Amino acid sequence: MTKHVAVLMGGWSAERPVSLSSGKACADALEGEGYRVTRVDVNRDLARVLADLKPDVAFNALHGPYGEDGTVQGLLEILGIPYTHSGVLASALAMHKAHSRTIFQAAGIPIAEGKVVRRLQAAEAHVYEPPYVIKPEAQGSSFGVFIVREDQQHPPQELYAADWAYGEDVLVERFVEGKELTCAVMGDTALGVIDIVPTQGFYDYDAKYRPGGSKHILPAEIKPNIYQEVRKLALLAHQVLGCRGVTRADFRYDDRAEGASGLVCLEVNTQPGMTETSLVPEMAAHAGHSFGALVRWMVEDASCDR
Repeated sequence: MTKHVAVLMGGWSAERPVSLSSGKACADALEGEGYRVTRVDVNRDLARVLADLKPDVAFNALHGPYGEDGTVQGLLEILGIPYTHSGVLASALAMHKAHSRTIFQAAGIPIAEGKVVRRLQAAEAHVYEPPYVIKPEAQGSSFGVFIVREDQQHPPQELYAADWAYGEDVLVERFVEGKELTCAVMGDTALGVIDIVPTQGFYDYDAKYRPGGSKHILPAEIKPNIYQEVRKLALLAHQVLGCRGVTRADFRYDDRAEGASGLVCLEVNTQPGMTETSLVPEMAAHAGHSFGALVRWMVEDASCDR
């Protein structure tokens, strides 16, 4: 019997447009693989919608709060619908950067020096001597991220904005010069490593999603031992958070440092972008998995935690 897959997309986080793109690409590919697909633009009536649809699997193409932080995963657990990507706890831990940093540090995964402060505290005075990075404690797609350079006398005044929508806690980290590296994990296998080179500025929302916003070098042109270290750490980060399915770990690498001492893990994305031009499908293709084969694997890998 043909498996019925509900592709969950959209939602109401700041990452809604990205999620709609991921969801459309995945739904199209799953239909091409022979699945019966229902596209669900997620709203707060999701439980009723899924109870009516009774899908065999939920393909989670949501990004950001509610879709990536364990919330929708908990709903799917209650409904007993197997779903793609990580479960409740792993999703919540990965989304909240302070919690994942604590786990990484305990597991020996290198992280940048940093601490969580209140947004207005970060706005009043430099928490560290520049350069440093300010990022929301639980957001994705580089929303609300600022790199504070040496020549900036004051922190970003955007932090004072009355319509700030990214939470009251921010993570402030020492800025690590060098390369932006990323590595996907598929099940228990780390895929290739990409060196992301923004065409201007840093790897912000535009660089991620605007055509031509960044150049992807795959495989990354780094020393073989560093390449393998990134793969090892990506898989370890996936495992210590308790992730399953597909994830993507992001790193900074100061190639002026000795050995791997310039490498730090920034975060694990449990719901990485899934358009055909996104990073994870690119790494999967490099490993021999077509986009259709990748989403098919994700559906067949779907489960509930309990």
